[in-house]
Amino acid sequence: MSRKSPLPRVREEMPVSRREERKSRHRMEILRVLRKSQQPLTSGEIAEALASAGYLLSERTVRLYLNELDREGLTISYGHRGHTISEKGLAELRIAQTVQRVGYLSARIDEMTYKMTFDLERRTGTVVVNTSVVNPRDLAQCLDAVCQVFYKGYGMGRRLAILEPGETIGGVQIPAGKIGFCTICSITFNSVLLKHGIPTASRFGGLLELRDGKPVRFAEIIHYDGTSIDPLEIFIRSRMTNYRGAITDGNGLIGASFREIPEDARDVVIHLEEEMARIGLGGIMAVGLPSQPLLGIPVISGRVGVIVIAGLNPIAILEEIGYQVYSRALSGLLDFSRLITVDDLPEVLQKYLP
Repeated sequence: MSRKSPLPRVREEMPVSRREERKSRHRMEILRVLRKSQQPLTSGEIAEALASAGYLLSERTVRLYLNELDREGLTISYGHRGHTISEKGLAELRIAQTVQRVGYLSARIDEMTYKMTFDLERRTGTVVVNTSVVNPRDLAQCLDAVCQVFYKGYGMGRRLAILEPGETIGGVQIPAGKIGFCTICSITFNSVLLKHGIPTASRFGGLLELRDGKPVRFAEIIHYDGTSIDPLEIFIRSRMTNYRGAITDGNGLIGASFREIPEDARDVVIHLEEEMARIGLGGIMAVGLPSQPLLGIPVISGRVGVIVIAGLNPIAILEEIGYQVYSRALSGLLDFSRLITVDDLPEVLQKYLP
């Protein structure tokens, strides 16, 4: 009787997608190690650096990866001295990091919504703010236009704060010779609603077209879950806004966002917005009807669309006029007691002018 040969052992192959994902991750980690170094690194030195970060790759494996990266122009070989990252490699890293950060803004919105402590009834606690770093002389030159954005109702309420040189909020530090111009971030609205038991779905930010001072449609939109940068920051830097038209004859393009709330909460939300507006924090431009489109934007059944003014609008007019401003949306939390009204701005600004 012949003896059957044992069945061959089946080798479990890693799915191609997972192999490629792991390979891509290892390549990016090698580029990150090289980016941090001021001098060429050998495959052994790179393997050591990777091991300390939790990536256990042999020196031979690192060397194979480096050969690929050299051929693609992402790294530069200096023979026995080692390798450095190239400009093309740096660009590849930036692209990879941007892809990894998609969805970051949505997570940041949720984080700040929960962290804010403002109590609407007591008028105490922290609110979410945007911060713009600006030369006080430039702000003085455009002061009338900035104030008009507030007075026309194109700002998130009528309150703001001025940070002095040396102060820090979030990751933004105010350098010497500049001031921080803090405006109320529209996410403050989300947090106030949440504290009253009303969840808010933030869908997108965009450029809202105005005709005779009334909103007619969104000319441009960027969904929050598909970007790593606040949409209005993109529109401002691209000079796509038209605040001057908005404050002159009511025809322009301003920053706004689209939210959704439960339809049963509609009346409560309108009441809360009136309370916020009473203390200078209001910012709703339009509230839709249950399950009905708002300015052509469809909403999910059982919800209501809400258009909220972007907090960066007042200071963004400086960039439109031609002055250099560095703005960061959702920059951090600031105590409500630090806020002043737009009426106080001219007098406060005088303190920072030569």
